[in-house]
Amino acid sequence: MRARPMNRDWIASARTLNEALPYLQRYSGATVVIKFGGNAMGDAEQMASFARDIVLMQQVGVLPVVVHGGGPMINDLLARLDIKSEFVRGKRVTDAATVEVVEMVLSGLVNKRIVQAINDAGGRAIGLSGKDANMIVCDPADPALGFVGDPVEVDPSVIRQLHGSNIIPVIAPIGTGREGETYNINGDTAAGAIAGALKADRLLLLTDVAGVKDGEGNVLTQLTQAEVRELTDSGVISGGMIPKTETALAAMAAGVRAVVILDGRAPNACLLELFTEHGAGSLIKG
Repeated sequence: MRARPMNRDWIASARTLNEALPYLQRYSGATVVIKFGGNAMGDAEQMASFARDIVLMQQVGVLPVVVHGGGPMINDLLARLDIKSEFVRGKRVTDAATVEVVEMVLSGLVNKRIVQAINDAGGRAIGLSGKDANMIVCDPADPALGFVGDPVEVDPSVIRQLHGSNIIPVIAPIGTGREGETYNINGDTAAGAIAGALKADRLLLLTDVAGVKDGEGNVLTQLTQAEVRELTDSGVISGGMIPKTETALAAMAAGVRAVVILDGRAPNACLLELFTEHGAGSLIKG
């Protein structure tokens, strides 16, 4: 009789699970809002990996909420339809024709791709937009931008109902106006507003960079809110990172316990952040 030799990968996997136990216990029953966007959305393998991570999170007791973007897909369809975009201070003007395309892409194509990926991974997901059940009511963010909205009222009751039925909500950042208008919402902004309404334990902002960096380009693994403001005032936090850190601060002011900005292209980024000692990306708290 010959015994099967122990595979080092098996041993490493068992050790990883053993070391993850305190974190699995820590996040059991915790609400975690994940903003999914960037290049990972367009890669089938990365999409499948993300979906498996979300299903695993739910399997160990986390209550995940996925909020997504879809800018590249919107740009592609606008180009194919020959709808020209104007920009004001670097932001797209969303007129009536554009907002129809935005809703079509986000609530239809992108949302259902993510839902299908989660379902294929063994989960149960349902796709929604902020218009469903009047979840997100908006005011115009800037009249010059047209139908771009800022959330002013968020009703998370439908999300809680889905969690109670063991269903993962996947939410497109489309909101409704006070007169029934349709508004396009920045994905990070929508995720922060939803996380605040849920008083989420964590808001994970997945992006295409490793996290918040210092003046030398090193990723800052942990920051306080005061340090974020200091780095912004000094110009170290700049460009596209400013809206993300502003979203983080606003979410925490609304009751989110902590926010993490991390690289969504990294394999298993969400699992590394929640269930390992070293985490991933930049944690903002306190």
